[in-house]
Amino acid sequence: MGSSQPGFLDARGGMPYEAFNQLPISKFMVGGGTIEVAFAPGEIELGRQPLLDWISAAARAVAAYYGRFPVSRVQVLVIPAPGRGIGSGTTFGYRGAAIKVAVGRETLAEDLGRDWVMTHEMVHLAFPDVADEHEWIEEGIATYVEPLGRVQAGQLPVEKVWADLVWGLPKGLPQSGDHGLDHTPTWGRTYWGGALFCLLADIEIRERTQNRRGLQDALRAIVAAGGNVEVHWPLERALDLGDRATGVPVLRELYDRMKATPVQVDLPLLWSRLGVKAEGPTILFDDGAPLAPIRRTITIGSSVRDDAPRS
Repeated sequence: MGSSQPGFLDARGGMPYEAFNQLPISKFMVGGGTIEVAFAPGEIELGRQPLLDWISAAARAVAAYYGRFPVSRVQVLVIPAPGRGIGSGTTFGYRGAAIKVAVGRETLAEDLGRDWVMTHEMVHLAFPDVADEHEWIEEGIATYVEPLGRVQAGQLPVEKVWADLVWGLPKGLPQSGDHGLDHTPTWGRTYWGGALFCLLADIEIRERTQNRRGLQDALRAIVAAGGNVEVHWPLERALDLGDRATGVPVLRELYDRMKATPVQVDLPLLWSRLGVKAEGPTILFDDGAPLAPIRRTITIGSSVRDDAPRS
């Protein structure tokens, strides 16, 4: 099949939907959701089965965090690209859940094992499309949840989660001229500022519920109510649903504080309270720290309760 077909040109350059009418599909189920995978023309030296396993592992990580796969069906288009490694990925929802991702032709199995891109894109399936000024929460959730899902699925060591947060969250702090998350669409504030919002919300929910509920419960409730990438919601609707699930209005209150105002966070103090200490590339934990139980529960994850979605 050549790239002269108009639909395939569209799939390579923009939306992936038309490709699924033209290419063979591999199909499997994870957490109650069906994953359909198509490979655009071109060879990837590693072969297709390791790539299918990589996509399946990402789906299992997302299902572990959310208690189910967040959509009933997603189409994944893998596009061979020059070089080695995983390139950019994009998630779509307006004609059903779909993901396209570029994979280097010389990619090795070890590259797939340490990749975060596919899991990041699949986390995007688990939140509704919101207005452009709220992109920070879509990217922030994907940045924050991706490693937690992988830990809870047994794919990543706990230390890696906190190492990434210690490294990344300073990039999300307000800079000169910042006007709050809704009004400062820089890369750092969008991805890591959004992730910082998620961590602060997770900690505050757990503090106010004696560690019985967390952000994970809020995000699961949003998915259970139909809040996935295939629908467009006002952000406030999603936040209110999450707050009702946890029983405390942390998401709305934190959003009101951070949406239009640059809120500074003392990260060294936060790491000390959580019992997270970085010694070069090594992360050490202090289980006597005040928030150490919360730190452990964030990474262990919420149990699936009677009112939570099930796979």
